[in-house]
Amino acid sequence: MVWDDAPSHVCRGGDKRALTFCCPPVKPCPVMYALEDAGLSAQDYIDIKEEFGKQTRLGQGEGTCFGSLVWCCKPSKPCPLRDMVMRRIEMSPEEYMTLKKELSEKLVGKSEFFDEKSIKTLADTFDVTEEEALSVLQECGNDLRTAMKILRMKKVE
Repeated sequence: MVWDDAPSHVCRGGDKRALTFCCPPVKPCPVMYALEDAGLSAQDYIDIKEEFGKQTRLGQGEGTCFGSLVWCCKPSKPCPLRDMVMRRIEMSPEEYMTLKKELSEKLVGKSEFFDEKSIKTLADTFDVTEEEALSVLQECGNDLRTAMKILRMKKVE
């Protein structure tokens, strides 16, 4: 896969890098917290995504919910509208994810993101050290949901 450590969607517990897969902030939802975490205003977020869309093929997307692939979710989430547009413009999932990763870097930067609050919560919830929680989170590409599953499995053992 092009983006091996792509996060879960923000609405499913993904970190701020997943803003690349989010809709415009038109209602109260987890995107608001991710924007706050990223230090972005709603308008900055919209402007960055729209500008990226003008510069790349993610700007295409007539027929999608918000008229552009910049607002569409991960290919792992079923969406006939996004998939129809991708087929029509002959965009592969690899190209899509490469562009989404670039967009994520425009939104939040390239540095690896490990949220100290998430690490502490994982450690406390699963009764492990913060170092072990960080290690599992890193193994999972900073996907909090996957880290929780792994720690839950370790606890059962």
